[in-house]
Amino acid sequence: MPVTIRDVAKKLDLSVTTVSRALAGYDDVAPSTRDHVIEIAREMGYVPQHAARQLRLQRTETIGLIFPTSGSRFSDPFFSEFIAGIGDETSRRSYDLLVSVAPPGEAEERAYRLWSNSRRVDGFILVRMRVDDWRISYLTEENFPFASFGRSKTFKSSPHIGVDGCAGVKDLVNHLLDLGHRRIAFIGASEELTLVGDRLEGYKAGLEEAHIAYDPDLVLKGDLTRVGGYEAMKQLIERAPPPTAIIGVNDLTALGAIRAAQESGLIVGKDLAIAGFDGTVAGEHAHPTLTTVHQPVYEIGRRVSGMLIDLIEKHASTDLQSLIRPRLIIRESTMNSKPVITN
Repeated sequence: MPVTIRDVAKKLDLSVTTVSRALAGYDDVAPSTRDHVIEIAREMGYVPQHAARQLRLQRTETIGLIFPTSGSRFSDPFFSEFIAGIGDETSRRSYDLLVSVAPPGEAEERAYRLWSNSRRVDGFILVRMRVDDWRISYLTEENFPFASFGRSKTFKSSPHIGVDGCAGVKDLVNHLLDLGHRRIAFIGASEELTLVGDRLEGYKAGLEEAHIAYDPDLVLKGDLTRVGGYEAMKQLIERAPPPTAIIGVNDLTALGAIRAAQESGLIVGKDLAIAGFDGTVAGEHAHPTLTTVHQPVYEIGRRVSGMLIDLIEKHASTDLQSLIRPRLIIRESTMNSKPVITN
C-alpha cells in the first residue's frame, strides 16, 4: 500500500492540513516544521500525486538551466559540481531540473522564449553572467522568476549569489609577489563576461599596489577551456623575457597552460608558477597539483536553486543578493617557484 499524507500526519502527530501545507511549501508553516515533515515523509517513502499537485498550484515544479555555449561543457568540473548542487537542492524541494545547451545569440534567445512562454519551467537559473545581460531584461519584463550565479554589472539588484573574483585574484597576485615574481601574466577570456572583468580587475589592483606597471603584452585572451589556456601559454613562452608566473582566469585555462609549459620542457612549480580560479577537483588531481582560488561551486548551486524556488513559491526573503569571499589554496604549481629578481 502506498504511503499517504494521513500516514505521515499520524507518524508526526500533526494534522493532515499541516502536513499537506508543509509538503506544498506554504510559508504559513514554520521552516523547521516544514523541513521535518519533508524529511519524515521521504523516510516513509511518501510520493505526492504530482500531477494533481501541479494542477492545484499551477506550477510545473521544474526549473530550467540553459548553458550559454556552443560546445559540450558537461565534462567541465565546474559545471559538474554546480549541477550536483542544484540537483540535490531541487530534489530536496521536490522540483525537477531541465538542462539544455544553446550558444549565445538567436538560439539562446529562442530557448528562453520557448521555455518561458510555454511555461515549461517555473523559473531559470542563470550562469556565465554578462556585463549587460539581456536575459535579466527579458525575464524581468516577463515577470518570470530567475536567480543567477554571479551578477550583471548593469543589473546589480537582481537576485544572485556572487563570488568576489576581484579579491580572490588579488590574493593570488599577492601570493606570487611574496614568492618573488614580478613578471606575472594573466590569461583571461571575453570581457563580456562579468567574472572575467572582475578577475582582471583583481590582477590589475594587485600589481598596482605593488607598484608594478600593467603590461598589456602579458594579458592574453583564452576561452575558459584547456585548449584556450594551452594556446595562450604557447604565446607567452615566446615573450622576451617570458613571464615567471601565470594566472588562468579559471582552472581549465591554468591546466591547459601547464600542459603547454611542460611540453616546452619547463618544470611547473619550479621554473615558473601557474595558478587558476575555481577550486575544482581537476586541479586537485593535476600534476603538479594546482594552486587556485576556491569558490564553493557545489554549495552555490544549492543556494541559488533554493533562492529561485523561494521566489517561485513566493516565500518572504530579504537576502536576494549575496557575495562570497573565495579562498586561496596553495599547491605544488606555485609552491617552490622563486625567480631570481634582477633590476
